[in-house]
Amino acid sequence: MKHRFGTCAVALIAAQTLGGTGFAKGSDQTLLYDANGLSLRWHLQAGLYAAAEGNAFWDLAAITAPGSGYDSDKSWREAYIKPGLSFDYMLDGGATLYGKLSGVASYTFGADPYDEGDNGEITLEEAYLGLRGGDSGGLSYDLSVGPRELRLGTGMIITTGASSGFERGALKFGPRKAWEKNAYARLSQNGLTGTAFYLDPNELPSSDGKNELAGFDLRYDSPRGAYFGGTYVKVLNSETPYPQAAPGGVGAPIVTPGAREGTETISLYAKTNPFDGAFQNWTFTGDVAFQWNDKIDLQSNAGRVQAIYAMPDLPWSPTITYGFQTFSGDDPDTSRLERFDPLYYEGSPTAWATGTKSASTFINSNVNAHSLALSLQPSQRDTLTFRYTHIRANELRSPVQFGQATRVDTTGSQANVVTGVTDPHLSDDFFLEYKRIINRNTFLTGLIAVSVPGNGITNVTGGIAPNWTGAALNVVVNF
Repeated sequence: MKHRFGTCAVALIAAQTLGGTGFAKGSDQTLLYDANGLSLRWHLQAGLYAAAEGNAFWDLAAITAPGSGYDSDKSWREAYIKPGLSFDYMLDGGATLYGKLSGVASYTFGADPYDEGDNGEITLEEAYLGLRGGDSGGLSYDLSVGPRELRLGTGMIITTGASSGFERGALKFGPRKAWEKNAYARLSQNGLTGTAFYLDPNELPSSDGKNELAGFDLRYDSPRGAYFGGTYVKVLNSETPYPQAAPGGVGAPIVTPGAREGTETISLYAKTNPFDGAFQNWTFTGDVAFQWNDKIDLQSNAGRVQAIYAMPDLPWSPTITYGFQTFSGDDPDTSRLERFDPLYYEGSPTAWATGTKSASTFINSNVNAHSLALSLQPSQRDTLTFRYTHIRANELRSPVQFGQATRVDTTGSQANVVTGVTDPHLSDDFFLEYKRIINRNTFLTGLIAVSVPGNGITNVTGGIAPNWTGAALNVVVNF
């Protein structure tokens, strides 16, 4: 769930733009063997990241935990490498047997904003086998068993299947994405796709919530690019706790161990086709989610709307995106729990992060945010994006942060804001990002970010809190 820069976003930009950069496609340089129906390929992804932050968490540690010794000015570096091998084997009946094996080695040099560093781990990433095929009528199937990535819908609740950072290192990169256990069956025909799944996330050993979940996803993709779908998820097993606001919002939150078990979620998502006439450059997206758990009397909701306006005929092809997203918080004046559990959302600025720097503090629960982004392309290799996010709490005196690596410790250097705020304005985040496609396999990203605390934060400090600033530079190689 961490705020991550680099890998996902850069790979997406590359996939969208490489076709017109003038690079020669050439042969598949990752192909090791291709004969007798068997193909074998190697894969490699690696990255280097350097960052510095000032007044991390708005220097709240100086007020809330003055004896912790936490230094809110941080500078650190991250590195990871992800090698892998995959194969495809054509069976006599026309089906294809396939699989992949990969691992991740990562390390953090120095201390990151969570005061973790000089550590890392080597872990298994993917180790799956699959079978796919189809018939002449257009029906296709895909069956897969074993650790691998799985993203459903727009990434609102099911995307990030593994945790990085802390004892594993590479907090910001977040190179681990594959679910530790993943079994799914998928059928597709004429744009309609159904997926049934069972998942077990690859959690940090120091905070393993023993989570298991299952469900199904059904979506339709139109030939013009629109889609509509829905996902149902049930948590089959979990030791992950839920916080609930103290009665009347007075006192520390009530933490219930294992409360996530039995939670059910339905999310609906949609995107429009490109319009004609006066609205031809507009695209609209929408998401809504409903969540319940009768065992603990949970009822919560979340949603997002986005309007995207592209101007391809203007210099630098500007694109403007406005979005509003909201995730319910627990009402301290009711006995019911209304706090939305974001589960395993994609926490990047281009996806579901609430803010930029603030996304390291506020998960998608008891927050709402207005966001505005302007993206420019000075060339087909270069992209410049400016983002502004205004973040507010939905419920006062109710938990606004809970779940970074599912840790419940509210003391010490992390300065977590968990007991709620007395003013809904949490922060205003400003973010400038530059991306450069160096070649078809190498990508550079630089960023500058500032988070200005709102009254909800400054009231904790007695009226004064500094801006939280940060800058980073990373290079990713992806084959």
